[in-house]
Amino acid sequence: MTSWSNRVVLITGASSGIGRALSVELTRRGAAVGLLARREDLLQDVAAEIKTFGGTAIAVPADVTDANAVRGAVEVLSQKFGPIDLMIANAGVGATIAGGKLEPDGVAKVFNVNVIGVVNSVTAVIPQMVERGRGHLAVISSLAAYRGLPKSAAYCSSKAAISSLFESLRLDLQPKGIDVTIIHPGFIKTPLTAGRTKKLPFLMEVDEAAVKMIRAIEKRKKSYAFPWQLATIVRLGMVMPNFMYDWISSRNSFRE
Repeated sequence: MTSWSNRVVLITGASSGIGRALSVELTRRGAAVGLLARREDLLQDVAAEIKTFGGTAIAVPADVTDANAVRGAVEVLSQKFGPIDLMIANAGVGATIAGGKLEPDGVAKVFNVNVIGVVNSVTAVIPQMVERGRGHLAVISSLAAYRGLPKSAAYCSSKAAISSLFESLRLDLQPKGIDVTIIHPGFIKTPLTAGRTKKLPFLMEVDEAAVKMIRAIEKRKKSYAFPWQLATIVRLGMVMPNFMYDWISSRNSFRE
């Protein structure tokens, strides 16, 4: 197991959901965490919660779509705690967009956060990691990255993009001493999945999911997909003939 004492972690999308759960769990384990998100009031709430059990965290509010703001947040965090050992690119938005209602602006909004936001986040920390010859990048992608799903064209394609992005980064950065981990979770109880009438298969509590993600990061896994039951089904879908995949997927939309 990795010792988190004296390790500095930056987490984007830290104000709620997976980002909040990761922040709380990592500070419980001894890490110093920079909490990055747009909503400063919610970030301060997370920081206050962390302080109640003696954890170390600082709110560094920024919009991940603003590259300059993200770089500024990284500078603040580095000055406060030191060089960043781990950056978790978690910030993301969901989108329910049926193919017949697909519009450029709607897709651009999803990609600006889910893809460009990730690019802004990693490019803000890669130079210092390369200079030190060590570091770790992790991204929270999704099982939705593997194949297209109904009413999810923008979301699925954005997650596929960041999975491919991080795979390329892994190949480029491994020789420089930087680890890269791609995490593909299934359905987790967060604001992104709240309010759906359709039963979500293998829905997982966010705190349990955070522990699994941290374990994968500690093991420096290149890729980690969970829960295993849903991950197995998704992988079968990757080798399934298109006619069969279309028939099954068109009858199982989880966006309602």
